[in-house]
Formats: sequence, structure tokens, C-alpha cells
Amino acid sequence: MCGIVGGVAQRPIAPILIEGLKRLEYRGYDSAGVALVENGKLWRERTKGKVAQLETRVNDASPQGNTGIGHTRWATHGEPTVSNAHPHSCKESVALVHNGIIENHAGLREQQSSDGHLFTSDTDTEVIVHAVYDELQSGISLLQSVQNTVKKLEGAYALGVMYRGEEDVIVAARRGSPLVVGIGIGENFIASDISALLPVTRRFIILEDGDTAQITASEVAIYDQQGQLVERPIKESNISADAVERGEYRHYMLKEIYEQPHAIAETLEGRLSDTHVLEAAFGPKASELFDGIKSVRIIACGTSFHAGMVARNWFEGLAGIPCQVEVASEFRYRHPVADPATLVIAISQSGETADTLSALRAAQERGFGPTLGICNVPESSLIRETDLNLMTRAGPEIGVASTKAFTTQLVALLLLVTVLGRRFNITREREAIIVKQLAALPRHLEDALQLDDAICQMAEHFSDKSNALFLGRGVQYPVAKEGALKLKEISYIHAEAYPAGELKHGPLALVDEEMPIVAVAPNDDLLGKLKSNLEEVRARIIFTIPLQLLAYHVAVLKGTDVDQPRNLAKSVTVE
Repeated sequence: MCGIVGGVAQRPIAPILIEGLKRLEYRGYDSAGVALVENGKLWRERTKGKVAQLETRVNDASPQGNTGIGHTRWATHGEPTVSNAHPHSCKESVALVHNGIIENHAGLREQQSSDGHLFTSDTDTEVIVHAVYDELQSGISLLQSVQNTVKKLEGAYALGVMYRGEEDVIVAARRGSPLVVGIGIGENFIASDISALLPVTRRFIILEDGDTAQITASEVAIYDQQGQLVERPIKESNISADAVERGEYRHYMLKEIYEQPHAIAETLEGRLSDTHVLEAAFGPKASELFDGIKSVRIIACGTSFHAGMVARNWFEGLAGIPCQVEVASEFRYRHPVADPATLVIAISQSGETADTLSALRAAQERGFGPTLGICNVPESSLIRETDLNLMTRAGPEIGVASTKAFTTQLVALLLLVTVLGRRFNITREREAIIVKQLAALPRHLEDALQLDDAICQMAEHFSDKSNALFLGRGVQYPVAKEGALKLKEISYIHAEAYPAGELKHGPLALVDEEMPIVAVAPNDDLLGKLKSNLEEVRARIIFTIPLQLLAYHVAVLKGTDVDQPRNLAKSVTVE
């Protein structure tokens, strides 16, 4: 949810921190700050509001320190104020940034207060920096102090910690919240997201749960949760620095809507022959594991949940495979009957969605069958923790409101439906038709994008409205739900979706001449008459594009923050 960046270099670190924070703005935040060690002193600047305000203050001060940490905060404990902004410090000696939630902070705070520590914030984070300071007073290193401190913490954290007594060192630690180490030339970095570091490196180490790391300009040493020195592989990202730039588009969301034909082509690349889906795309163990599957359970949140709802129709209607779709945040609190012949599919754009990861782990503990992750981030926890996976290859998605994540998830799910369906109802002839339609999909999405001008004009009818109703029948219902979600996410118009047949069972009472109604239904002029279930497959994805454009243009007309809507974060990495 929040964003971390840090580094130890042989040059002033402040510009690198500011650029990294800018690249993390898409995650959503309400305050920002940086801290540096320079000439044995700790320098810190924090602001409420945007990174641009922080940048102005940092530039005015022109700090020259080579070691620093930065943070964008989304308030969980404490209001969005300067005093609650990160980095937090203790006695102008230790500073740290933190993502996650410390569940036992109240008890630690009470003990530290009785020991004489003065608290200057309402955050759970401040107990960590005081604990590190106390450990340092015994004469041990910063690394040992952080390792001792994290043993006292309950909950989730990603940490970057500095100490003025060790001017050229950052110590990082993670449990439950993502953190990567960026490997440079004569400089090394940490970040919560690789996108923050793309201007300075494309080589990364993904820290595992329980890891701590000591970072200097010349060396990275990583220790597991037992304190043993370990090697973690260095991976090279194929994401270019300009992939997260807005380019000619007014907003990231519009850019990402228009990137969908290319994103879907990338998702399909190397996974289709002329007539069938290549099963090996799911991994070397896929065929063996798929052979034992009798049913499917999908767990996801938000937009990914809507993709799962669409896929349920495909699993049952096309493939003849029983399928259930679960809201991940609810799954772990129920007591579902586990079946080892059930494939558990976890869907998450970031691969770090806390509720989805918790649900996945609960399914594994309760005795469900193999797990499969559908995700956009190859270095994510979801990919590491599932038996099989399929990357959506959508590229960076910066706008908080997902667009290309949704459509590429649908494509990935249809590839899976087809592969599993061979073992049930999908014949070679039917698979060949599905493959043909998938191959043609990018071109049809390009056609749908030609509706942009007409939808922009239509959006004017929504700009002064407070409510909207979306209707869809059958497999169009989850598409309608996704359309309603997009509208309320970025335009702040209250929007609800209903199955078309339910209109007369209550929602009709809301309808008056002021209520806009969006019906998700085939348009003969755009798509031609749908003749079979198989043709409807393509339509599920194409119908999404006009709904995304509608939400975008309404939000622009209302003057809202399209890419960073209020109260929302891109990746919900805490429960």
C-alpha cells in the first residue's frame, strides 16, 4: 500500500529517492518523506500531500548525503499528518521507513513509554524505531539490532533502517510485505516495487519472508530468519524505465486502456499454436497436476474477482467443470469443505494482495488441491507460493483503477479453461475456434477503442449525476459489475450493477428520469450477432473497453484525480 525506496551510493542520494517516490505515487498515499545520513548527522524532511511538495523542500535544502531512505504513506494508524509521515526517527540517531501493520504495537508502545521514550506520532511504526535504538545502546551493530527487533514484532512489515553511527549502511527486513534489493554499479538500493528503481538498475534480488539484508554501496549481505547468511538469486527485469511514463496521454489510466490490444497480444505470445493452447505455458508439472482436477475454486479481490466471475461461466458453460468463485477476504473466515481434486486459482495484478495471499495459504493448509497463480508481477509472493502460474504480461499498470489487468486476466483464464476443458467438454474442433478468436482479439479491441469519441460525448450525461445503474444478463453481469466499479472508483458516482432480470425485484424503485442506466448487451453494429457460446467468449472482453472509457471520461469531466482516486491504493498489501 505504501511505498519504500532507499539506497547507498557514491553520489548524492536525494534525487534518486525523489525520483523513486514519484514512480511509487500510483500506489496511493497521503504524505511523503525522506531521511539521509550526512557527515554523521541525520537529516529528515516530511510533508503532507504530494511528492512534488517534498521535492521542492529537498531541492531548497540540497542535502548531499550518499545514504538515504524515502517513503510514501497511506494512513492506517494515525491521521495523514506530517508528524505521522515516514521516515520516523529516534533521538536524531536512527530513522526507518515501514510498510505493513504491527499488530502488537500497543503493548510495545506502553512498555517503551514507561522506559522513557517520547512518542511524536500516532503510528504503529514508531515502536520499531525506538526498539532498534534501544538495541543499539548495547553496542551491537545496526544489522544485529534490526534482527533482534523484528523478533519482537507481530504482523507484517517491510523495513528500511539507517543509523548515523553507520553512515554507509542500510538494513532492510521483510515479513508479509514486499521488498526488493536493486543491484547497481558501486551503489545498491531497496524498494517496495521494482518500478521505483528502474532508472538506476534492472537487476534485483527478491527478499523472502523473514530475510534481513545489510546494504552498502559495494555489497549486499542477506540473512534468513534463522540469521544464517544466504544467497538469493539476482533477476533481471525486462521492464524498461519508460514503460512507466505517461507519454502523450493525459492520464495513466487512458494510456493503459489503449495498451490493451498490445497487452493481450503479449499475453498470448508463445502460448497458442494454430489450433490449440500450449499446455506447457502453465509449467512443466501442469499436465500431471491438471489430470487429477475435478473442480475449480477461484479466489480474488475487486477487479480480479470480477474476472473470476466471468471465468466461472466459461469453466461451467464451455468446459463442463464445476467452479466456485470466492471473495478472498471472506474465504479464510469460512470453513469450506476441502477437496484435493480442486484446483485453487488465485488472481492478483500485483501478486501481493494481502487478502488473496492469506486465502491462498488457508486453502493450502486446509487440504485443497494444486494452486495456480494468475499475476502480472513475476517477482511477487503469489508466483513464488503457487504450484503453477501464468503471467499476464500486461506491463506496469500505474493507474489505481485496473484496466489492462482485467482484460489480460480474462485472456489468461480462458487459456486455462481451454487446457482443463480438454479433459472434459472441449473438443479439438471447439478449441480451434477458441484459439482463432483469441488470436483475433487484439484487432477487435483496436476496433472497440474507435468508440472513444462517441463515449466521451456520452459521458456528459453522467457528469452531474450522483447515481448510476448497470445491467447485464448472464455472463454480462460480471462485466456490468466491473463497469460499475470503474465508474465509482474514479468519478465518485455511486454505481451498482444488477442482473438484468433482477431489475423488477427491487432496483426498479430507484429508477427515475435522472438515473442513468448502462445496459451491457451485444450491439449488432459493433460485434455482429452472437451466434454461440464460443463467440460470447470474445465479447466478454470487448464489452469491457467502452465501460472503461466511459468511467474515464466521466471522471475527467468531474475533475477527479483519475490515476490516484481518493481513499484507494493500487495494491492492498495489508488486511
